[in-house]
Amino acid sequence: MQMRLTFIGADHEVTGSCHFLEVGETKVLIDCGMEQGNNVYQNAELPVSYREIDYVFLTHAHIDHAGMLPWIYARGFRGRVIATYATVDLCNIMLKDSAHIQEMEAEWKNRKARRAGRTEVEALYTMEDAEDVLKHFEGVAYGQEFKLNDNLTLRFTDVGHLLGSASIEIWACEGSHTKKIVFSGDIGNKNKPLIRDPQYIDEADYVVMESTYGNRYHKKGVNHVESLARIIQETLDRSGNVVIPAFAVGRTQELLYLIRHIKDEKLVKGHDGFDVYVDSPLAVEATHVFKENMLECYDDETKTLVEKGINPIDFPGLKLSITSEESKNINFDMTPKVIISAAGMCDAGRIRHHLKHNLWRPECSIVFAGYQAEGTLGRLIQDGAQTVKIFGEEIDVRAHIENIEGISGHADRDGLLTWISSFEKRPDYVFVVHGDEESCTAFADMLDTQLKLKARAPFSGSQFDLIRGCWIKEAEPVLIEKETEARRRATGVYTRLVDAGKLLMDVINRNQGGANKDLTHFTEQILALCDKWAR
Repeated sequence: MQMRLTFIGADHEVTGSCHFLEVGETKVLIDCGMEQGNNVYQNAELPVSYREIDYVFLTHAHIDHAGMLPWIYARGFRGRVIATYATVDLCNIMLKDSAHIQEMEAEWKNRKARRAGRTEVEALYTMEDAEDVLKHFEGVAYGQEFKLNDNLTLRFTDVGHLLGSASIEIWACEGSHTKKIVFSGDIGNKNKPLIRDPQYIDEADYVVMESTYGNRYHKKGVNHVESLARIIQETLDRSGNVVIPAFAVGRTQELLYLIRHIKDEKLVKGHDGFDVYVDSPLAVEATHVFKENMLECYDDETKTLVEKGINPIDFPGLKLSITSEESKNINFDMTPKVIISAAGMCDAGRIRHHLKHNLWRPECSIVFAGYQAEGTLGRLIQDGAQTVKIFGEEIDVRAHIENIEGISGHADRDGLLTWISSFEKRPDYVFVVHGDEESCTAFADMLDTQLKLKARAPFSGSQFDLIRGCWIKEAEPVLIEKETEARRRATGVYTRLVDAGKLLMDVINRNQGGANKDLTHFTEQILALCDKWAR
């Protein structure tokens, strides 16, 4: 009998969430996220091949939780991906957008490589990989308890972080043992526009809990409408542009909600009908998804607007930019305006073009309305860099840099404590993940000392026996070695070759007992492949 949990990603780090759960013969990943920004520690390898994974349970659609699904599909995963209906809808656009970015950046690097006579790179994954893995998605409703098999029963509970975001309750059964494990997902901030506040869970044996803001508080009493109205007023008065880096999914729609209110109440004077550009095809598609999922996911205030026939994220002067030509024209038009563009941390996408055109202009404002991870362009600007490099060009930072406090989609320390304190049955153990070094360790220590809960922030590769309630392995941190780009490229391509070899061996094992004619043909194909590539 086995029931164990292995920590793979977002351990003492904020991105790349991934946890591996084994219950009997059933193998599950909870989230499969992409690492973003600077990463300090090396992630452990999954102890099984991706072909062996039966399920992936997704807490929500953000790329740092779902962005590696096309990658594992390319390496043999053919299981089922279970998520809320809204998460399925959002992943349908976000994974395709991510694949497009991977392909475009690889193409850009390869043009430079060919000119310099360097080795070309491969995209992390392709559009075909994204489209193929999306065929394995299955949507479920909030609050619905359903049995997947004899080992697993699930329920998704709204956690208020993003449209469709959820905590996942898992009842795991093996022999005579039943344990309930709760994966918090990213816990939302209260009183956010559009979506509901986090819903709470009252019992669990084990909790895997995020800690993004585990040692920080959001600024209290901030009126986001007033703050944003002030910034827009002052910037337009200077004849400048307001440039807002925003995640295409979630934050963009929240900002539209706030600006609709600003326009309705005429809080910006002397600039009637000012234009607001949403420059992101992904954001435009995501806005449609928000409209389609409003009944299940919206809060009561937003539902009231909808019942009155008011679109909560639409208003006069809103312009949606889809094509690259439309995007370029935004900066050719010198009329002062608001520009909302992805990505939220300025590390990819069209926002870099808008920063290049506006960051050096003292009449403009750059507005940060969310967390900027260490190592991202957004964090550099937010921390006061005098110059930054964009597309290989040094750009002076002379625009006004503004921060809208407390608009984060993550609960702060108080919000996290409220969530974990809602458990009427105290969990036997709390595993603290998805926080940087200081945040996760401080929050785990506080759970231990103040709430008297057993809590630990494990490093990647750690394994816990959920039946016996003890550690199988407590991994030591492995720092990422600095590598040359050429070595990283070579290692990545070779790793994919090794993964393909493991997949081939898995297929061979599955054909044991097959017809002699089929096995002979299979053998001849493998030998021909070996002859072709033998060195």
